[in-house]
Amino acid sequence: MSKAKDTGNSLRLYRRLLGYAWPYKWVFLVAVVGMIMLSASAAGFTALMKPLMDEGFVQRDVATIKMIPLLIVLLFLARGIGNFLAQYGTAWVGRRVTFDLRTSIFQRMMYLPSRYYESGASGGLISRIIYDVEQLAAGVTQVPYVVIGDGLTLLALAGWLLYLNWKLTLVFAVLLPVTALLMRAMNRRFLRTSVEIQKSMGEISQVVREASDGQRVVKAFGGQAMEIRAFNRGSENNRHQNMRKVAVSAIGMGLLQLAGAVALGLVIYTALLSGEITAGSFTSYLVAALWIMGPSRRLARVNETIQTALAAAHSTFAVMDEAPEEETGSVNIERARGRVEYRHVGFRYHGTEQDVLDDVSFRVEPGQVLALVGQSGSGKSTIVSLLPRFYRAARGAILIDDTDINDLTLASLRRQIALVGQENILFDDSIRRNIAYGEEDAIDASRLMEAARAAHVLEFAERLPEGLDTRVGERGMLLSGGQRQRIAIARALYKNAPILILDEATSALDTESERLVQAALQKLMLHRTTLVIAHRLSTVEHADKIVVLAQGRVAESGTHRELLARNGVYAGLYRNQFQDSPSADKVTQT
Repeated sequence: MSKAKDTGNSLRLYRRLLGYAWPYKWVFLVAVVGMIMLSASAAGFTALMKPLMDEGFVQRDVATIKMIPLLIVLLFLARGIGNFLAQYGTAWVGRRVTFDLRTSIFQRMMYLPSRYYESGASGGLISRIIYDVEQLAAGVTQVPYVVIGDGLTLLALAGWLLYLNWKLTLVFAVLLPVTALLMRAMNRRFLRTSVEIQKSMGEISQVVREASDGQRVVKAFGGQAMEIRAFNRGSENNRHQNMRKVAVSAIGMGLLQLAGAVALGLVIYTALLSGEITAGSFTSYLVAALWIMGPSRRLARVNETIQTALAAAHSTFAVMDEAPEEETGSVNIERARGRVEYRHVGFRYHGTEQDVLDDVSFRVEPGQVLALVGQSGSGKSTIVSLLPRFYRAARGAILIDDTDINDLTLASLRRQIALVGQENILFDDSIRRNIAYGEEDAIDASRLMEAARAAHVLEFAERLPEGLDTRVGERGMLLSGGQRQRIAIARALYKNAPILILDEATSALDTESERLVQAALQKLMLHRTTLVIAHRLSTVEHADKIVVLAQGRVAESGTHRELLARNGVYAGLYRNQFQDSPSADKVTQT
């Protein structure tokens, strides 16, 4: 039952795969015409061997001697044309399928929920896009090419063999049960090994990505040897699995060829003993029998490609079948006024049993600044991640201008929000394109210059060789941390959203960079509702409201002075942070 189920699943999976080639069926039909020409020329060539030997060499017929060379040239001319149509047609379809599959996977990646990336499941995505898709494309194009092209050739040659001497041809029937048993054994082994190869490629991609992204940490902590060992383990596993696959293929093909050679030997022995077949017929029969081994061998090996493609399809379609971010809303707003309210919000991360947030409530009015403070793990970043719906609250409601964010479309909701984090991602493009990131239409040059000036980007960009058109490098690594942060602020200014999230926007900067970034942030926060996460409490003293979190709950809230006067959690955090500062002692005593 399980074998039948596996076979059914494989057939459904392969039909789904072939669906990507269906839009290009007319090009593939042209390729099939070429395959027919190849098959016909193969059968035609073997058929010419009979008159060539009997009438040419034995009877010395002049007409036959003149005609046969010309026919051979014409056959191979037709074969050349057929070969071009078959190979170019299938390659064209294959490249289109590769493009479509990669595009489909990448498009799905762009809309996968945040939990997918943060669960670690994203480690093999690069391998799937680069390696697995190639295996899928081979399954879509190479397999039909072999099955149709070599299948037609096999049928044509088998038909000719039966026509010449059906008794001798029956000897080849001995191959059928042997071939079936070998193919079945190879099929199971190929699938298991192919799955392991896909996994090993994902492991290699993961190690390379982590070592590349964290190259400074690797160098600083002397982790090169550790990363090299991890890479070598993945590579060795990949090499081992590939060699197992090669061994299965080599042994299986060797046994198939041995069975074919035994059958051919029996045919030759039987033909020589019988004496009922002419030299021309025997030569034609022998050429056809030898020629048929090539298509037979390729048809036997096509199963390897099928199993590899099915293994790749399992992992690739697993990504494509992942549910995208849930679109629950239908309300569109052009520009919110900026009131944000959390009502009894609760949340826990997928796969965990403990709430990260519990009964969190607060409100911030348009244009106000609300600061979220608390020890690490208190839920600050989770709170701001819920606002743009990177995650959905499990309980309670979050409202913008009295509208539940779940009622807003994702595009409309995120259009209202700009985000500046501690480590802002820049893309390997120009400063200009990074500031205007997400702009589908033409860039507003005056608005971009205003944003760059306000964020103090022009102060360093004008000293660069290409100004705002200077490329920032991968992840912006050609720039300093302060410069990257100012570009991120300019990006938020250019977006001009009514709600702003600042997540530790200055915590990793030196004094001079922090001064410039703080000046840029003050301009960014003007007339915007701002939610600020900060470890350094000195940066949020002037916030309109401070919400203090402890273990996922609101411990207290109020202004800086109110909270100090209350002498609660906030006052304790403030004293701990500034205990060595005389000014802090003076403030805490007021």
